[in-house]
Amino acid sequence: MRRILHLSDLHYGRDLPELEAPLLETIHQLAPDLVAISGDFTQRARVWQFDRARAFLDRLGPDMLAVPGNHDTPLDNLWIRLVRPWARYRAAIAAELEPVHRDDEMVVAGVNTVNRFAWQRGRFSGHTADRICRAFADAGDRLKVAVLHHPLEHGPDETKRLMRGAGPALARLRACGTDIVLSGHLHSTVIAPFSAAPGILFVQAGTGLSGRLRGESNMFNLVDADPDRITITPYEAKGVRFVPAEPVRFRRDGTEWRRTRSAPARAASLRRDLATAPS
Repeated sequence: MRRILHLSDLHYGRDLPELEAPLLETIHQLAPDLVAISGDFTQRARVWQFDRARAFLDRLGPDMLAVPGNHDTPLDNLWIRLVRPWARYRAAIAAELEPVHRDDEMVVAGVNTVNRFAWQRGRFSGHTADRICRAFADAGDRLKVAVLHHPLEHGPDETKRLMRGAGPALARLRACGTDIVLSGHLHSTVIAPFSAAPGILFVQAGTGLSGRLRGESNMFNLVDADPDRITITPYEAKGVRFVPAEPVRFRRDGTEWRRTRSAPARAASLRRDLATAPS
């Protein structure tokens, strides 16, 4: 069994400072094997915002795997955005934009989905999908997890354009045995199999610290997983504490993930109504 704490969209520069210490305390208490952060460390990719994000990471403790988000390259400095889009991110967060974490029970591969030529809409190229599948090629029975900022699927009410290349990328990830995709970007929580690929769990985290809330509180996800059973527990900010919501459990049924218990009443407030997920 491996424990991944999935955090996203910290947005330093438009964050809620009073939640930072409770978030760190909760992470330390949960003692994950890996913290996966799916982008948007900053609001405007300012140096001082990256400095604050780095200070947060220095207090984190567990192993960390991170990918950038669209807010992590400057919007208002076109020269840096076009010529050196990742310089500040690399200096503050991680030199590697698409890291891979391997241990005895899982392989976790990061994907940089940010398109420097488009502010909001990401892209997932065939070359990138091939790289992820190569990272999973020798995984065997280990859990295979991809981490990216932009989601590969949108709900029916989402008005933003889906990432370019999302459909082919999802098909490619399905073909090479991906178990879970962790993403962020939309500041809303999703926990369900992909409708187009029920063999992959779609786990989208809300915003960990940002004041830009979209219908739910500040959130993160805790993933407890082995290759055949996965439990995902959303953690929600209430006041200045992060508290667990009802866990969502899945088991592998052939080539698909199936829920093993009914959705809690609280799930109606999530981005996708978990009560409609198959049981």
